[in-house]
Amino acid sequence: LISFHDHTLMIILMILTVVAYMMITLALNKNVNRFMLEGQMIEVAWTIIPAVILIFIAVPSLLLLYLMDEIHKPTLTLKAIGHQWYWSYEYSDFLKVEFDSYVMPQDESNKNTFRLLDTDNHTTLPMNSFIRIIVTAADVLHSWTVPSLGIKTDATPGRLNQCSFLINRPGLFYGQCSEICGANHSFMPIVIESINTNMFINWISNLS
Repeated sequence: LISFHDHTLMIILMILTVVAYMMITLALNKNVNRFMLEGQMIEVAWTIIPAVILIFIAVPSLLLLYLMDEIHKPTLTLKAIGHQWYWSYEYSDFLKVEFDSYVMPQDESNKNTFRLLDTDNHTTLPMNSFIRIIVTAADVLHSWTVPSLGIKTDATPGRLNQCSFLINRPGLFYGQCSEICGANHSFMPIVIESINTNMFINWISNLS
């Protein structure tokens, strides 16, 4: 995702440079060709060149899209269930490891927490491990979204959607339900806490 972002950003930068140069040149150039009524070659060029540029963006984009759907031997499987209006989590690889995650009440929050983004139970995951998440909903449509991890998966009642990700650094990653799921839609935050593998084993042992 980061490489594709940089690749696309360079293409956009080149387009902006060329367009800015042409606009400045046209503004400063006083020459006028009153006999030029059409230019078929330039029209062909400014049709073909954008099409080629779009191909250079589309090919790595589609490749990345299919690579993100492939899940080979995940280290851990997490199940997220959307409710009105909180999330439930189940660690499917362990027995009886499940909990609910509610928004942190405002009277309990302090200056170190983010308003409407912090939860009473963080979803703890090991870093540098391939994580598969299975997302569903118990009542209405929800969407499990963590922008900093590049994840957005719809939670649909009666359907299991899955995606995978890898966290390469420790820390807290914040997200929210990005589906308009009802009156308290904005009170469904997501907090992923990334820790090293040894700390995760100790944490999961205390829960199970």
